[in-house]
Amino acid sequence: MADAAYLNQANETALPVASGSHVSDFVALLKPRVMTLVVFSGAVGLFIAPGALHPLLAVVAILCIAVGSGAAGAINMWYERDIDALMSRTANRPLPAGRVAPGDALGFATVLAVFSVVLMGFTTNWAAASLLALAILFYVFVYTVWLKRRTPQNIVIGGAAGAFPPVIGWAAVTGDISLVSLSLFAIIFLWTPPHFWALALYRSGDYARAGVPMMPVVAGRQSTKRQMLAYTLLLVPASLVPFALGAAGLLYAIGVAALGVAFIASAWRVLREPDAAEDKRARQMFGFSILYLFLVFALLLADSLLGLAG
Repeated sequence: MADAAYLNQANETALPVASGSHVSDFVALLKPRVMTLVVFSGAVGLFIAPGALHPLLAVVAILCIAVGSGAAGAINMWYERDIDALMSRTANRPLPAGRVAPGDALGFATVLAVFSVVLMGFTTNWAAASLLALAILFYVFVYTVWLKRRTPQNIVIGGAAGAFPPVIGWAAVTGDISLVSLSLFAIIFLWTPPHFWALALYRSGDYARAGVPMMPVVAGRQSTKRQMLAYTLLLVPASLVPFALGAAGLLYAIGVAALGVAFIASAWRVLREPDAAEDKRARQMFGFSILYLFLVFALLLADSLLGLAG
């Protein structure tokens, strides 16, 4: 913790000073591209939950998930502005590029985080609000502050933060947690390591330069690729649990089984590719992993709309 604090302090003077921030810069702090999948998975969790929620309240609940997720992402950017400045992928973000002042970013994110939790509590229920607060705190303090700079397992453990949205959506309707919502959590949790490690493989130079102990940097590329394949193998049976619990029908089961085979094949191709030529395969797997998760939740939604669940 002391080392991380020192890095932040040391780089404070090295970063450009913000001059004339624009609305688009504050929007960028919320990581809108990452937020899209988060919001969609949360919306699906809300939609397939048993019970009913007024359409306006459903929209507000989804908005709270989006704002809470964005706030956590903005705090992450505030804390990591020193290492973001060292990586080509992130050097042009608003904070390292000097378009937003660190204090403004932290204040903006903190207000949004508190607002999203309070609004969720008053409009739906405090169980959903508590889960949203837990997801934000987990992402900020467990993943960003504690794990990210300390262990190659940062993505494995920290990935739990990104797995909360469907559980929050479910709780917004029901006021509780169920085996079904936990199964959705497990799908995202197991999907996260191969998704991010695919990115880390072709961006390993960035992470090494910034001193972030991502798996390819610490354990080596071959070990990372084997673990990516292992997680995809675990993901296939986990993705079938909603079907086993009666929360999804045959359309979902057949669809996710086919998607799982394709995901495993993608991981296998990355594993078999020589280290010197694997970046293309890793990029392909990273792109497919995004499509994979979107389609899994889209199938859940379609199954529910068509009334095919048991």
